[in-house]
Amino acid sequence: MTTSSQNRTQTLIDEFVTRFQTRPSTMSVAPGRVNLIGEHTDYNDGFVLPVALDRDVRVLFNRRADRTVRLYAVEFDAWAEFDLDNLKFNDEHFWANYVQGVAWALMERGLALTGIDGIISGNVPRGSGLSSSAGLEISCAKALMAAANQLDALPGEQIAKAAQHAENHFVGVNCGIMDQFISTLGSEGHALLIDCRSLGYELVPFPTGASLVIGNTKASRSLANSAYNERRAQCEEGVRLLQSVLPGITALRDVTSEQLETHKDLLPPIIYQRCRHVVTENERVHATVDALARGDLAEVGRLMNASHASLRNDYTVSSDALDAMVNAMQGAEGCFGARLTGAGFGGCAVALVAQGQEAAVRDAIFEQYSKAMNIWPEVYVSPASRGAHVVDLT
Repeated sequence: MTTSSQNRTQTLIDEFVTRFQTRPSTMSVAPGRVNLIGEHTDYNDGFVLPVALDRDVRVLFNRRADRTVRLYAVEFDAWAEFDLDNLKFNDEHFWANYVQGVAWALMERGLALTGIDGIISGNVPRGSGLSSSAGLEISCAKALMAAANQLDALPGEQIAKAAQHAENHFVGVNCGIMDQFISTLGSEGHALLIDCRSLGYELVPFPTGASLVIGNTKASRSLANSAYNERRAQCEEGVRLLQSVLPGITALRDVTSEQLETHKDLLPPIIYQRCRHVVTENERVHATVDALARGDLAEVGRLMNASHASLRNDYTVSSDALDAMVNAMQGAEGCFGARLTGAGFGGCAVALVAQGQEAAVRDAIFEQYSKAMNIWPEVYVSPASRGAHVVDLT
């Protein structure tokens, strides 16, 4: 644990003592994430390659003898309390529904939970596309399981599935599985290759000598939801049309670039463009894994640049802000490549940067992006970090 992380933990212990007049016994930690490559492939049964960040959501807690959960959210300066036997949607504090949903999903899977007193705090920027929600879900799942002495009751992938189920069916957000998987299963110094059809996964070593620089455009992502639904429908239409000549396919992940080009005349131009992005993006994910295995950072950067161009031109989910951010990153000394990350339209871009050159990329972002957009961005530097874990504070 770094000095800054230790200082943050101590600050939260002090906050807990203030709120509950006793020390916390345990802390659960779950990170946010950035997707290195593999965008809009998840709902097409494809492949993604996320990395856990060194920004996380923490829950410091003590076990209770009853079934009451009492929580204080530091960043919201708000309390929430609920009974594990009487879960109801909280209209006043939306964040509390992620906790209730996770408790509901774990109990559905047969875990006998107990109440906790806890405080929640996160430094994953909210609304930026770095998945603060998955960090909240997984850290709360780990806290509830630890309090009930059931940390080993479910393997990591089942904890991730429970958290996704909670977000889909209790909170009401139609998210995929990537965010919960990487938050749970991430490992220091590794990316995580996830097959979104089989939910198989493998850790991919992330080369020493490189860092991730993430630029938050601070621009609105208001178009992302409607565009997501439209793109999803367009991909499904592409599959339906291609099935007349490729009867074995059930998703775009089953289509190769060669097949798509051979049969492109079957598709309206915009459907062809959407399909081309997904098909080539899946191929870029596999090529990135191969390049990482060789330590070929220049090739990883080239693939990231190609991914951004495809998201901008074929999938049309970039924006002036994201293009300005990526341009600033790509032109900076020490940057191997950069791309938007997440659904698009706003949020963040990620750059692969030579270690020691992070400041040059950060300075380029502040100088060029702020002038281009008249928005002051935020910049985060992170190594590939560890997934969720529980810390004994006694």
